[in-house]
Amino acid sequence: MLFTNKDIQKIHSQKDLVAFLEKKDVNTSKIDNILQYGKDLRHLQIELHKFQNWIFKNNKRIVIIFEGRDAAGKGGTIRRFTRYLHPRSMRVVALNKPTETERGQWYFRRHVKELPNVGELVFFDRSWYNRAVVEPVMGFCTDEEYDTFMRQVPEFEHMLFEDGVEIVKFWFSISKEEQKRRFKMRKTDPLKQWKLSPVDLKSQSKWDDFTKYKSEMFSRTHTSYAPWIIVNTNDKRTARLESIRYVLSRFEYDGKSDKNTSVYPDPNIIQRFHRSMIQID
Repeated sequence: MLFTNKDIQKIHSQKDLVAFLEKKDVNTSKIDNILQYGKDLRHLQIELHKFQNWIFKNNKRIVIIFEGRDAAGKGGTIRRFTRYLHPRSMRVVALNKPTETERGQWYFRRHVKELPNVGELVFFDRSWYNRAVVEPVMGFCTDEEYDTFMRQVPEFEHMLFEDGVEIVKFWFSISKEEQKRRFKMRKTDPLKQWKLSPVDLKSQSKWDDFTKYKSEMFSRTHTSYAPWIIVNTNDKRTARLESIRYVLSRFEYDGKSDKNTSVYPDPNIIQRFHRSMIQID
């Protein structure tokens, strides 16, 4: 037995735990990584609090879009972004499939009403870009609806940009093997089974179709005013930290110079889309 009751009584902090394990000649490298992740995340969440205060004080409107393969870690990253933010000037938008009424409206209408008010930060857990990848792959839209969307979306985002809305577009990239491993974990974990949808279950068999539409989306909707930022998410913890760092690096918010951690992302994890780049997915 590694721990006795007497040993446990002596452990009062993470530092005590690591010291005890090292004394027992236990390899603590994994624990060290987890503890460092927690420390970095806390410092970054403090910066996010400053960032939110700056948004509110200066009447900014910020949209952060999370798109990507299923099981790439979008929801978990959003939770780390939002955990300590004030709910009165922050929202997470995760829309259900369109109603019959919404299907008869202009496609962007249901998203427009969710855009930020002044002084507000809004996170889209999937967005209007469902029509660029998921819907055509799964047969949820017609070719005409897809073509109309792809023609309109750069103009739509340019109008938002001209009106002062700042958009961050993340694509969470995951390898096919890692996605398969995470799906397997979800099937066996009763607390995560709710995450498996019919679309998720078809993701592996339709991998190449998703790749085709994803590539088309990047080519036609990556712009100077709303660029695509690709995040390597095979390591969830690293992806969370670097995504937060990227957002913080984009804006000169009050108190940024007093930070206790780096707010500049690792270029091996966070990359601006370029047509010649090699992607893990």
